[in-house]
Amino acid sequence: MTVSNNEILYLYDAKLTNPNGDPDEENRPRMDYERDVNLVSDLRLKRYIRDYIHAKGHEIFVRRVDDKPVTADRRIKDLDDSSNEWILNNLTDVRMFGATMTVKRDNRTFIGPIQFNWGYSLNKVELLEASITSHFSASETATQGTMGKDYRVKYSLIAFSGVISGNRAEKTLLREEDLILLDEAMKYAIPNLVTRSKIGQYPRLYIRGEYIDNETILGDYRDYVELKESAPSIRGIDECSLAIDRLAELFKQNNKKIKNIYYFIDDKLELTLNDKSISFEEGFKDLPLIQVE
Repeated sequence: MTVSNNEILYLYDAKLTNPNGDPDEENRPRMDYERDVNLVSDLRLKRYIRDYIHAKGHEIFVRRVDDKPVTADRRIKDLDDSSNEWILNNLTDVRMFGATMTVKRDNRTFIGPIQFNWGYSLNKVELLEASITSHFSASETATQGTMGKDYRVKYSLIAFSGVISGNRAEKTLLREEDLILLDEAMKYAIPNLVTRSKIGQYPRLYIRGEYIDNETILGDYRDYVELKESAPSIRGIDECSLAIDRLAELFKQNNKKIKNIYYFIDDKLELTLNDKSISFEEGFKDLPLIQVE
């Protein structure tokens, strides 16, 4: 079955953690300081997805070898076959996100059908800076552990937007089962693949709108939701709600273009419509809904 155009809205939150450190800023969380908005790159999100699908037994192109970073040339040499057909049939992340490969001086580029914008926080975010001490000293003669800085966000509700191109999906052989795997990764990758700096992050909402053709694009879903905060500077998911009035209207106006809505929602995220708390199913009751398990 061929893949048509899709669009994605993905929300997850981060509490007392570092969603995406900036190596040029001492690994501080990425920020738009003019707006106090926390930023997360699309590469960080793709890394979560790649790590998850690899852990599930799928071969991927962009990964470490023996837990060490390697060049694209090295990865090509490790493959059983470098033909386009073999690559697209066997490397799930290339079918999803594409890749640039050099094979015997032949620069080959696969443009991925699944692309994300950078994520940004829906709320204004404050940073927490703390000094940390290692148990290990800097030298044999030192009597104290080394000192360092630990930077984290106090609370950030991060929203990503994504697009799946049906036309590009044909060229990379993207499959329906790949999209089901993507749905699963969006729900489970972040909480299942935690590290010290990433613990404290939880998926809260995922919507994948599947359209009936390769022409429909409705626009960035983030523009159609609004965060309502019950405190001046929120510190948790229980201090906010998400108004979906405009998104519900967008879907209603374009319901004939929508084949399915794949979704999951965390029980702790409150949705509102017309200033009333509702369930996801109530908010989008006239649409073909498929819950991600």
